[in-house]
Amino acid sequence: MIERVLDWLSIPMYRVLGPLIVLSNNVLDRLPRPLDPFRSIKLKLAILLGISGATGLLVFWGRLGFVNWPVAISAALVGLITLQVLAHGMTRPLRQMTAAARAMARGDYSRRVRATSRDEVGTLARAFNLMAADLAASDQQRRELIANVSHELRTPITALHGVLENMVDGVSAPDPATLRTALAQTERLGRLVTELLDLSKVDAGAAALHRVPVQVAEFLAAVVDEAGLNAPATRFRLDGVVAHTIHADPARLHQVFANLLENAARHSPPGGLVTVSARPSGHNTVFEVLDQGVGIAPALRERVFERFTRGKNAQSQDGGTGLGLAIARWAVELHHGTIAIVDPPGGTGCRIRITLPQKPIPHQSPAEVGGNDVPHLSGRHAPA
Repeated sequence: MIERVLDWLSIPMYRVLGPLIVLSNNVLDRLPRPLDPFRSIKLKLAILLGISGATGLLVFWGRLGFVNWPVAISAALVGLITLQVLAHGMTRPLRQMTAAARAMARGDYSRRVRATSRDEVGTLARAFNLMAADLAASDQQRRELIANVSHELRTPITALHGVLENMVDGVSAPDPATLRTALAQTERLGRLVTELLDLSKVDAGAAALHRVPVQVAEFLAAVVDEAGLNAPATRFRLDGVVAHTIHADPARLHQVFANLLENAARHSPPGGLVTVSARPSGHNTVFEVLDQGVGIAPALRERVFERFTRGKNAQSQDGGTGLGLAIARWAVELHHGTIAIVDPPGGTGCRIRITLPQKPIPHQSPAEVGGNDVPHLSGRHAPA
């Protein structure tokens, strides 16, 4: 094909016409698109056919002598130029979409289509631009996720490798303290892998809810007792828990509060107090978890729900995976609830508020019936 083009360019006519064609296309690309205001591509095609028919009719009348021949030729040239301008403007978005699609295949998601028309092609162009933006965001999230997961895995593996290497070399004895250090790193790896599997279910929309009546007071008492065993240096207390029942998935609900209490204990000072409360509010139940840590600045309160995002203590080696709040938000939204960080009383600590409906909403999410359109975190929500 290239050789054929070169052969054509070796002919003087094509050497002249080739650059002219390229130049004319560049000029036409910069011209306004007169047919953009029309909402129907059928109407645009009818206009093109009308101009073509009128041009042919003028030429025919010129040959029959009904119209002055030079006038007919001039009118035909004007008609053909007009036809070319209009047709080029109509098909330009399609050519841009073709070029952008080829660029996407090479990994370039920056191309956009000029979508100024109001017809079906313009609608397609706008949808194409939205798709390109979504693909670009997904690709960026994928790259960030791979980089973050690699970093999070490398840290405990490096620490575990160092501990084991020291024991093998005789630098340190396999005493309880050394073994506890190794165990802590393996537990961190286990939590990270488990939470990554949970997030893979989020992205696949494969998680379903199994709602049953849950006694709020009994449920929270059990979760708080468990948190106290896992974090003995932190005090946990139930405060203002009103006994009532909600319909929820106990496993997912436990996942939410286990993550919240673990985060609260991690960011609280030694001997700090974590308070858990729950009260009915209309058809909803409002839960709150309040700790005595450094708190989260208002500007960062939404970002901490993003994957691998941490709060102020992000750089500390505290065993956090940076996924807990992302999973908590997903589980809450799966229940048609909300989760947010609100102003703590007195301005100290972190206060997380969860609002859940007490009964299932009539229009259940597709995840509850096995679908794939569950509202989930497409990569933009992650933890503290």
